[in-house]
Amino acid sequence: MRRLAYLLLPLLAGCATRSADVAMVVPPVAPAPAPIAPPLPAGATPGMRVPVALADGSFPTPNQHLSAAATLWHLRAGLNVAALACPGVQGATIIASYNALLRQEKAALAAAEASYAAEFRQGGGDWRDRYDDSMTRLYNFFSQTPARNGLCAAAERTLAMLSTAPAGTVATAASVQLAAIDQPFVEFYRAYDSWRTGAMAGVPPVVIAAAAPPVVVASRPQLAQQGTLQPVAARPVPGATPAREAAVLVSGPARAPAVRSIPVAATGAMAVAVPQRPRPRPRLELDPSVFEIAVPPTR
Repeated sequence: MRRLAYLLLPLLAGCATRSADVAMVVPPVAPAPAPIAPPLPAGATPGMRVPVALADGSFPTPNQHLSAAATLWHLRAGLNVAALACPGVQGATIIASYNALLRQEKAALAAAEASYAAEFRQGGGDWRDRYDDSMTRLYNFFSQTPARNGLCAAAERTLAMLSTAPAGTVATAASVQLAAIDQPFVEFYRAYDSWRTGAMAGVPPVVIAAAAPPVVVASRPQLAQQGTLQPVAARPVPGATPAREAAVLVSGPARAPAVRSIPVAATGAMAVAVPQRPRPRPRLELDPSVFEIAVPPTR
């Protein structure tokens, strides 16, 4: 009895229920999004001559490292361009405020212009040409179209502030206000430089898969003319007996021998015909009597 119990223990253990294995589903890891290239700034065109950022991240402009007289005169030049270029109601407001500034700060502006010209005169030579060239570059700087909207907005704010300042204090505020109307051009330079140097940084190149080569049906394929499928010349199908391929005899009216044709194999938009290879063909000798119709005897 005890021995029987020992024999039944493995069987009972096998009948015991087992806990079902639970599969752990690991969610797929989402790929990191590709970096978005900065857009080309509004009004900019590829290939524009835009200064490269300096080591400190700033951009060189004609309004940096100036004397007090040059700072005030550059401010007047920027406001002059805004009065000439800004359109609409905003432009009319700028014109009125600019003319009022010229009347209110006439003496300060005249002194600044004379002192600024003296800086060029001290360099000797044809200083007037150098002065005129410098002013031409300054006006061209303030006339850059991509920063026009920013210049107009900054000039309107600057003139509104200067209109409330006491007369004779424009020179004191010139440094801050010149930086204000210079800022739109710095922002444009930064945006363009970001597009120019970092537009495609980290963006994987687009790889265009090469077209798969056409399937070669035969070692020497022949293209079908005008894209139509042309049957290959009749020949026995490999593996079939000549008698079955040549003719089918039926009782009744005689029928012409039926010959199977192999159509041209087509791949995509190109049809390829299997070339003919000279090979011996069996000669079929048929009894002409098999094609005669049996006429029943007359009674």
